[in-house]
Amino acid sequence: MASGETFVVVDKAEFEKIIPPQAEVETLAGDFGFIEGPVWFNTDNGGYLLFSDQPANTIFKWSQGEGISEWRKPSQRSNGNTKDLEGRLVTCEQTLRRVTVTEKDGTVRELANNFEGKKLNSPNDVVVKSDGTIWFTDPPYGVPRGEKREIDTQNVFRYDPKTDTTTAVLTHMDMPNGLAFSPDEKILYVAESLWNGPKDTQAFDVNPDGTVNANGRSVAALDRSRKDGVPDGIRIDRDGRIWSSAGDGVQIFTPDGRPIGTILTPHTVTNLTFGGPDGKTLYMTATKALCRIQTNMTGATDR
Repeated sequence: MASGETFVVVDKAEFEKIIPPQAEVETLAGDFGFIEGPVWFNTDNGGYLLFSDQPANTIFKWSQGEGISEWRKPSQRSNGNTKDLEGRLVTCEQTLRRVTVTEKDGTVRELANNFEGKKLNSPNDVVVKSDGTIWFTDPPYGVPRGEKREIDTQNVFRYDPKTDTTTAVLTHMDMPNGLAFSPDEKILYVAESLWNGPKDTQAFDVNPDGTVNANGRSVAALDRSRKDGVPDGIRIDRDGRIWSSAGDGVQIFTPDGRPIGTILTPHTVTNLTFGGPDGKTLYMTATKALCRIQTNMTGATDR
């Protein structure tokens, strides 16, 4: 097992299943403002990663052969990103308070910008379900300066592109942030990023009709003994483990929320995604640095 400077191991047997013995955190690029929303795209020549830098108002691209380049500027202070079923980029844009899709020709098309006639607060993170619906969180802390929020609750929304409708599936959370589905999509995990709260992820049962039971139960409560922080972006691996961003790196939990261990990083991790040609590289946006580490796992819903 790698040195204690790289990992904190709680459950040795589980940790060794998911992290190779010689794995190390590698910094790919640095000196960013505040990066978020990594998403991987496979291509014939290996693939590339897109991620947002909010202060720079830019979506950056990283690939093994070319390194870092600007992919879109201005990005409308983009935050979370994902792919839809057609492999198109889906983005939460906080300047325009909307969720968009980037068509194959580069055209940016608006999907959702309001709920019941009121502007969205500031869409933060986004995930796509296997039926094509787009689920996103809408906390208020990204509302542009000088603008007012119009929705009083911090909701999790489901957008259905077939009917062009936006539905609030959860309306009672304090500060919903990252979100992800279990491998069978019967559980929706939502990170609760409230600084004076319990610092955990909530798990909700998803019904076949797309509604969500408001029976949230706490899982993946962060260990803050080393560095304070809140859960931001989260990912679920193919076996249902929860990988949560944290103040000290990425904390990993069993499906029922028991701690497995932590991948330590030099900066607070804001978000993460599985990618690379084999889908087993974990890319981490660590505030000002882009990092990666090799794992033995792939993501639950990576396409």
